[in-house]
Amino acid sequence: MLNYNSPIKNHINYNDISVKEVSQIMKLNLRGKKREFFTAVGKHLDMILPTEANTSSSSSQLTSIWLSPDEWMVVSNELIEKNTNKYDLEENLYSSISKTNLGAVVDVTDQFVMLELEGSKIYELFSCGSPFDFNEFRYKKGYSAQTLLNNIDVIVHNKGENLVN
Repeated sequence: MLNYNSPIKNHINYNDISVKEVSQIMKLNLRGKKREFFTAVGKHLDMILPTEANTSSSSSQLTSIWLSPDEWMVVSNELIEKNTNKYDLEENLYSSISKTNLGAVVDVTDQFVMLELEGSKIYELFSCGSPFDFNEFRYKKGYSAQTLLNNIDVIVHNKGENLVN
C-alpha cells in the first residue's frame, strides 16, 4: 500500500457542508460482458450488479456502482486494515474472472480518494463547479453520476438527500 498522508485530518465543516475523507475502503474495478461473468460476480459479491445507467446496488458489506454497460466499481461499506492492500474478495474474483478470461478485476484502492459530503448545500456546491444537472439527482437515493467537478473527474454516489460519497 502507498504511504498516503491525507490533507484532511478530520471533519471540515463550513457553511452547512461537512467534508471528511473515507479512507481504508477497498475499491475494485470490474469489467465484463459475458453471462458467466455476471454469474461469477454474483456468487462472490452476493449481490447483482446494477445494469441500469447511473445506479448502484448494495449489500451489508459492499456497494457496486454502475460506470458503463460493462464496468462497475465495487467499494466496501466497512473500514479495512490500513497496513495492507490484500483483499480476499479481490483474489477470489481475480481467480474466477480474470484468469478464466471472463472479464477484468483491478484493485483501484490507492487510485481513488473517497470523500463524504453532507449538508443541505452540497448540491449548490456541485452546481457551481459541474456541468451536470443535480436537480433530480439529489432526490434519487442510490443513483450515481460521473462528471467533472472543477475540471476533476469525479464519481458522485447519492447515499441520501443530503449525503454523498
